[in-house]
Amino acid sequence: MSVQTLQQIAEKRRTIYVLNKELPVSQAEISQIVEHAVLHTPSSFNSQSTRAVVLFGLEHEKLWDIAAAELRKIVPEDKFEPTANKLNAFKAGAGSILFFEDQAVVRGLQEQFPAYAANFPIWADHANAMTQYAIWTTLAAADVGANLQHYNPVIDAEVAKTWDIPANWTLRAQMVFGGIDAPAGEKTFNPLEERFKVYGAN
Repeated sequence: MSVQTLQQIAEKRRTIYVLNKELPVSQAEISQIVEHAVLHTPSSFNSQSTRAVVLFGLEHEKLWDIAAAELRKIVPEDKFEPTANKLNAFKAGAGSILFFEDQAVVRGLQEQFPAYAANFPIWADHANAMTQYAIWTTLAAADVGANLQHYNPVIDAEVAKTWDIPANWTLRAQMVFGGIDAPAGEKTFNPLEERFKVYGAN
């Protein structure tokens, strides 16, 4: 695969909000994409602390019903409609991927390498984010739309109870995926000269 092909796929990866349940690939292929990223994404000290749970169909819809129920506890009823509309858009997708960090692994590294203890939670989140990006980009290459959400910690307890999540797994993000009903909007870019520098090049 050429550098240009990889860059084109990176450009193709966008936040797609208008999703449907008609996946262009099989559920098995989605699971394989997630499995591959979990297996091959790098992590500090080869800690491999990222965990992922894939939800399809009714299990996926259950996640967004949980989010709605938990948010109703904190969002006033007269202001809930925009939240409900957003959650229903996620529910309209074909599935969700839950991303976790195994805190037992992180604590083990902190104990083993105390000089770096403060950094291990940060490095763990770096690995989690790389896993999210690897999955998101591969989904885009397969013409599967996706968007990334962060309803943690509001939904954490119910998610853990519903899917029997180990107590040491901390929820970090939720990726909704599905068929693409509408493309992403135009993307804007901040000036590169404010974001990118090179020194020492010939």
